[in-house]
Amino acid sequence: MTNNRELWRSVALRFILPFAFILLAATPAPARQDVWKTWKPVDQSLLALKSPVVEKDADAEAIFWEVQVEPKDDKAIFTNYIRIKIFTDRGKESRSTVEIPYAGKDKIENIVGRTIKADGAIVDLKSDTILERTVVKTGDIKVRVISFVFPAVEAGAIIEYRWREVRNDMFFLHLELQLDIPVQSLKYSIKSQSDSVFTPRVKTFNGQAIFFTKEKDNYFSTTMTNVPAYREEPFMPPAAQVRRWMLVYQLPDLMSFNLNTVYHEIFKSLLNVNDDVQKTATAIVADATTPEQKLDRLLDFCRTKIKNIYSETPETFASNQAKIKENKSSSDVLKRRTGTGLDINLLFCALARAVGFDARVALVADRSQFFFDPKTEDALLGAYFMRTHKIAVRASDRWRFFDPGNKYLPTGMLRWQEEGQNAMILGRFSETYQFTPMSPPERSLQKRTAKLRLSEDGTLEGDVSIEYSGHFATGKRETNEKASPQEHEKMLRDMLKEQMSTAELSNIRVENLTESSKPLIYSFHVRVPGYAQRTGRRLILQLAFFQRGLSPRFTSSQRNHSIYFHFPWLEDDDVTIDLPVGFALDNADGPASFNASTVCKYEVKTLVTDDKRTLIYKRRFLFGAGGVIFFPSEAYQQLKSVFDTLHSRDNHSIALKQSQ
Repeated sequence: MTNNRELWRSVALRFILPFAFILLAATPAPARQDVWKTWKPVDQSLLALKSPVVEKDADAEAIFWEVQVEPKDDKAIFTNYIRIKIFTDRGKESRSTVEIPYAGKDKIENIVGRTIKADGAIVDLKSDTILERTVVKTGDIKVRVISFVFPAVEAGAIIEYRWREVRNDMFFLHLELQLDIPVQSLKYSIKSQSDSVFTPRVKTFNGQAIFFTKEKDNYFSTTMTNVPAYREEPFMPPAAQVRRWMLVYQLPDLMSFNLNTVYHEIFKSLLNVNDDVQKTATAIVADATTPEQKLDRLLDFCRTKIKNIYSETPETFASNQAKIKENKSSSDVLKRRTGTGLDINLLFCALARAVGFDARVALVADRSQFFFDPKTEDALLGAYFMRTHKIAVRASDRWRFFDPGNKYLPTGMLRWQEEGQNAMILGRFSETYQFTPMSPPERSLQKRTAKLRLSEDGTLEGDVSIEYSGHFATGKRETNEKASPQEHEKMLRDMLKEQMSTAELSNIRVENLTESSKPLIYSFHVRVPGYAQRTGRRLILQLAFFQRGLSPRFTSSQRNHSIYFHFPWLEDDDVTIDLPVGFALDNADGPASFNASTVCKYEVKTLVTDDKRTLIYKRRFLFGAGGVIFFPSEAYQQLKSVFDTLHSRDNHSIALKQSQ
């Protein structure tokens, strides 16, 4: 067996290509390829251009963005060429640095660029300034960024660059139709998979339909003009949900294609319950009596006894990769005690079947990418969007969903990207649709405790503990599983320094980094000079220590996009502050609690011990009750008001007065 992306490739090769056009064209590459190896002439009128054409207030504007797409072997080659005019100093600051992200086994190569100054002088981009870094790693998927800085950029200049992107997916082409700046002309040229007359199938999202025109050399093209900029806003839906783009799939109309049938055929042999699987499953459940107990034991076995090959360090994985044999069945996974996340999931499914459960593979889309509903789209689009494979088990008259291959998930939870999604549960003859449950706020908890002492000069010092559970913990564990203790310390210091620039941390400890059944805990000693403001004989003290220095969540007065939070959550803070000798409360009024419908609840209590020497501050903030995490743009002002109120009350301060 293999990972999710490679599994789709095997599906396509086995079931689609026999009915599709042969991908590799027999004709040689056309002469047009030379265009992508040279710079286009720059007209003097372009150098003299003083103002943008598409959007009058734009600081920079793309004169053109041209993309040529060709098949090669089993990949798609995207050759990009973009020319940008800089109009203002803000445009210079925002466009001087370019970042090109890519993921998985895709590649970025052949980057060339240059700056054309207003006087026509040309300064080439130096290859040794092109840098690469990994920004996100989840399981076997890495997101990398290629970045480079253009030289000699100034208002009035032109920057242009070309690059080639090698995508490891030849069946579906995701084509962006907007940049984060306006574009005067955007053109896509796509080489067909065959020499016969063939028009690519196109699905346009978030805009009017796009049509291609047949050109020579078996290319199809489409051109757009005066394309407005795509602008991000905080806490918005994924880009593909709001940004204009199109999906091109160069396949004929497969009237008989059925995603359920295809996957059921592939998984049938992989889920075979032989004697080894049967004996192992029976031994695991042993004396367990309830369905929940049995499933919990099977889940624990798969997570603790089967090693996910992608959990190794990159160096260890690279050295062992040649020795790893592909698992052809769940029995192979059981014997070798190693596999991919998908291997482990399928083993769990086979074990559950062995002890009598109705266990099936479930296809789920990733809502961090797109809000896909399989019931409203055709099967081929389902094959594109639903590339994560979970296990659905019928127990106690309901479907429960599992992802044993992810060792960091608490029992009963999926990754937030897969919760609240319409899953396709595969069956022998037909599929079943069922929404994956959204975990309630209490499952994703930030529990924070601080025991602090305030000095008369305003310094605050003491011990702090921050506990993460649920989606908070899973995200941090997935992202930081390979981080060294020194890297964990740096991340914690950077986080607190961003809020309180004078904070000094020591005795940092990280607990339960790999134990999904326990909260992930960061504990440390902190000293914050100048935390309380000294004014004469008074100290002005903010009680909400963990919210100190945080900016308002929403700052814009207007909103274009909907508002979207990843998951419901709960914050639970407990802060005690010992007062300095000689100081007493002058104004001890605390902030008031409030509710916002049933979705949001803010509770705060401010107490003082009987001896008047210690303040106790308790704060509890819950958001997303009932799974409500999506709000239309029309609700922005109300939502902003809620979070503005929260921010104001978190910044509430009290006064301490020094006695005579």
